[in-house]
Amino acid sequence: MSPTSRTPEPPRDAPESYVGLDAEGAEQLARARGWRVVRSLPPGSIITMEYLSGRINFEVEGGSVTRCWLG
Repeated sequence: MSPTSRTPEPPRDAPESYVGLDAEGAEQLARARGWRVVRSLPPGSIITMEYLSGRINFEVEGGSVTRCWLG
C-alpha cells in the first residue's frame, strides 16, 4: 500500500489569468477557485523562496495585478 499525501492538491489554475485584474477582484477570484493562501505584494518586496503548496502570489502596483506566481 502506498502512502497518501496529506497535502491537498492546489487548484489547477493559470496564473497569467490574474494579470491586469484589480487586486481585490483577483483575490476574491483566487479564493473562489480554491486557493487557501492568497498573498498580495508590492513590486520589489523581499520575500522568502519557500514554496507553499496552495498559495498564489500577486505583485500589485497601482491597484492592479502586474505579476502572478504559485507557491
